[in-house]
Amino acid sequence: MIYRHLGKSGLQVSALSLGSWVTFHIQSGLKDATEMMGAAYDAGVNFFDNAEVYAGGKSEEIMGKALKKLGWRRGSYLVSTKLYWGLHDGPNETNTLNRKYLTEAINGSLRRLDMEYVDLLYCHRPDTTTPIEETVRAMHDIIRAGKALYWGTSEWEAAQILEAIGIAERHHLYKPIVEQPVYNLFEQHRFGPEYDAVYKDHGYGSTTWSPLASGMLTGKYKSGIPKDSRGALEGYGFLKEGLTNKQRLAAVSALEPIAADMGATLAQFSLAWCLQNEHVSSVITGASRVSQVHENMKALEFVDEFTPEVMARVEHALVGGGYIG
Repeated sequence: MIYRHLGKSGLQVSALSLGSWVTFHIQSGLKDATEMMGAAYDAGVNFFDNAEVYAGGKSEEIMGKALKKLGWRRGSYLVSTKLYWGLHDGPNETNTLNRKYLTEAINGSLRRLDMEYVDLLYCHRPDTTTPIEETVRAMHDIIRAGKALYWGTSEWEAAQILEAIGIAERHHLYKPIVEQPVYNLFEQHRFGPEYDAVYKDHGYGSTTWSPLASGMLTGKYKSGIPKDSRGALEGYGFLKEGLTNKQRLAAVSALEPIAADMGATLAQFSLAWCLQNEHVSSVITGASRVSQVHENMKALEFVDEFTPEVMARVEHALVGGGYIG
């Protein structure tokens, strides 16, 4: 396993990590989740990602129970969760980052995880109706209370992150240190020029999600949506448009021979490509069975194979293959 510092912080995270979105409770029960976490840990993974909203809180419950069954030393692994959408529809219980919600939501997450603290706590989306200073102060207080060790953002615009950092620095508060953005061969906008100040000047880390574009970068959607895939799951119809996009499918076909020349599967190739970005601290992988965990971990074997020539072929495939993004 490769370990990288989370930005400029002293915290080290495994280059590949394991997330629970879609899978825990929806595709995998406690037994399978425990086995997958165990396989990842045995491969050197020390970071496990979750969120309050995943499976309506059930994902946190499963991860908490799995950790109890596995019995690892608490210092040997990291757990994150994310807050914003909430589990109820009240005016201070959904789509907010106000002090009341954050204070109550972290308590709920810790109960479900059966933990005293999480290592990382993310603001799952920006809240344009709550002053960023209120959110920064609430996150600072959560850390002061020992309920989280570090905090960060997810899918925030660069200007919002910089404002949060500035507020924290002016008032000597704990500042956010990490962004959790979507990042894959098709979606690279969260590392665009406007984020240079975030990653280069302030040393922000990143734990990226959807490295396989919801499975499209495995190649399994070239002939349609398989019945056993996440694209066919009830409640995940919003993924269908991307999974059937003709330009992306053409790019997948163009990328496959590049991966094959490297000796990698398209999935391993796509994961390893994400790690070429010096500002990526950890790539969050997903799996619904242990064999996928093992296959994903093999991506580390190809990290050093991305020569300038290979990167040029990738860029040509994305454009020449029909995808322009």
